[in-house]
Amino acid sequence: MRRSQRIAAITKILVERPHYVFSLNAFAEQFDAAKSTISEDLTLIRQTLQELRTGRVETISGAAGGVRYIPCLSGRQLWRRVDALCTKLAEPKRILPGGFIYLNDLAASPALLAEIGEIFAVRFAADEPQYVVTIETAGIPIALMTARSMNLPLVVARRSSRPTEGSVLTVNYESGSSRRLETMSLSRRDLQAGSRVLLMDDFMRAGGTLRGLTNLMGEFDCSVVGKAVLIETLEPQKKQVQEYISLIQLEELDEEHRSLRVKPSPWIEQQRDVDDLV
Repeated sequence: MRRSQRIAAITKILVERPHYVFSLNAFAEQFDAAKSTISEDLTLIRQTLQELRTGRVETISGAAGGVRYIPCLSGRQLWRRVDALCTKLAEPKRILPGGFIYLNDLAASPALLAEIGEIFAVRFAADEPQYVVTIETAGIPIALMTARSMNLPLVVARRSSRPTEGSVLTVNYESGSSRRLETMSLSRRDLQAGSRVLLMDDFMRAGGTLRGLTNLMGEFDCSVVGKAVLIETLEPQKKQVQEYISLIQLEELDEEHRSLRVKPSPWIEQQRDVDDLV
């Protein structure tokens, strides 16, 4: 195999499994090449990705070491992705009765979900979560792609327990939009006690669901290192959770006049002219 072929193959393997540590020995055996040759290939891959500002290749020393690919985005790239998503979401035809936005087409686009997941993965990589946690059902696609981009297991809380889950922990919480008492549960086998977790949801009004997930994580003695949502409404201003991030803010939804305004969240807007990696 020529070097150009080998470099293309190694790059594909690394990019398809972000954060996964591959041993140099495995690459050497797979491509029938010396470890020194593989190291030279990785140097070229590392330099190329750095120039493109799309990610970095890290070498991990030690007996359990190897090499892994870490997705990266510049501030400007991050802003462009979210701004393009805002343009897509600002279509008046998305307005649904009751003040909701039609989002099902996002869940039907793996490419778009992958971009969203990568944004969240880049944002929370430094917090070193061990699990990505969400609640059924609408938040699952976004949480799944985030988990994939971080090489983490996905944990899904259910609104009602099932016999096949075995022993479960259950909490009651107040829905922020309807003010109704809701229930969520999680099998004791799904999450290791004492873990670091990233909580995710697709849409947030008052934050009741994220608060319920936070309380549920407390039952597992887990540390919540991040809370993230795709879209948040500006009303009500007082949320039930603190220290969360969103990608998009819903400024106005006028069902009567078919008016819809969305914008990137402030922390995204701050990245608009930043060329440095985030």
